Amino acid sequence: MIWRAFIVAVIVATCGWSSAHATDAAFTQFIASLWPEAQAAGVSRATFDRETRGLEPDYKLPDLILPGRPATGAPSQAEFVQVPADYVREASIANLAGEGQRLLQKYSAALTKIEKSSGVPATVMLAIWGRETDYGRYTLPYDLVRVLATQAYVGRRKDTYRNEFILSLKILGEGVVTRKDMRSSWAGATGLTQFLPSEYYKHGVDFDGDGRIDIWHSVPDALASAAQQLVNKGWQSGVRWAYEVKAPAKVDCTTGVPEVTKPIGQWLREGFVPVRGEKLSAAEQAQPASLLQPEGIYGPAFLTTKNYFVIKEYNFSDLYVLFVGHLSDRMTSPLPFATPWSASKQLRTKDVETMQRGLTRAGLYKDKIDGKAGMQTRAALGAYQKSAGLKVDCWPSEEVLRSIQAAR
Repeated sequence: MIWRAFIVAVIVATCGWSSAHATDAAFTQFIASLWPEAQAAGVSRATFDRETRGLEPDYKLPDLILPGRPATGAPSQAEFVQVPADYVREASIANLAGEGQRLLQKYSAALTKIEKSSGVPATVMLAIWGRETDYGRYTLPYDLVRVLATQAYVGRRKDTYRNEFILSLKILGEGVVTRKDMRSSWAGATGLTQFLPSEYYKHGVDFDGDGRIDIWHSVPDALASAAQQLVNKGWQSGVRWAYEVKAPAKVDCTTGVPEVTKPIGQWLREGFVPVRGEKLSAAEQAQPASLLQPEGIYGPAFLTTKNYFVIKEYNFSDLYVLFVGHLSDRMTSPLPFATPWSASKQLRTKDVETMQRGLTRAGLYKDKIDGKAGMQTRAALGAYQKSAGLKVDCWPSEEVLRSIQAAR
């Protein structure tokens, strides 16, 4: 049945998507075919029929693969198309930090108890909430069920979203939240602290004790669930997320990858200096850390701990972690980053993809071709710059793009 639905979708797409009725019929058939899986997951027939009745796909979502049409481009996530100065904007950080300080007082009893049991600082929980939904003031724009159904049908990760769609129906069947309130991002994250349905079941906490895990309306439940997700991913109590440092003049930016880990004390002996004269304890200097230079050799540099990468599992973006970590710090300290961001420019996604393919051909890059200039891409660019006799700055510029293209 699933195969027949796919064939119908291909035929309709090839004809120029002229018949919305036929396309929707194929989608409806696909959704109907998921009933056995939904039933096995504990979804009732009444819930399945109620939530899928009249359901239509949203072909305007990003990250879809539509047969007979170009892949939707779609405004990618801001984390991957903005330079750090735009993403970690001082005005936004200052505004959110002020509100976070107010919320620290408002929810002090719950936050203190969650922090004591989880080891996750209250400011980190609040920073995640602030970044994800502006402390609940931002209304998520999409219907979660429709998003997950569409992604399961024509998304790039169909199998993943197929399961998420079924679990969204299970949540609705349990009556914790109404369909109207179960809003989401285009990628299917929902609630005050943005969970996929599977994450809701893995990490959700009924902190307020009302018998329901309600990450949509209960702030204590949402914050405790965010903390539990970090704990489940390996959060280490008492360890900071990162230390801002001044890098030595001749720093090798190609070492800025998670695989290169040294005790912080060793980094300091190699010439890295904590900003503002900060003195680190013996315990802090013994902690393993990796080098992060979000703008290559330009802008701030950081020594990142295990907890940096735990936050990164919440959202796989260096800029996201920088935002959350710095916002968390700013709730207790008014100081911005000691080193300002540079006036760097970010290349278009397709240009970064071109770079990644060239670096792959050269044997310097083994990660995904995704158009995102993350740690592995920046380090590979630095290695290429070394081999090509270019200035080694580990930043995706027009100059290095042209050099890679010419080397084909």
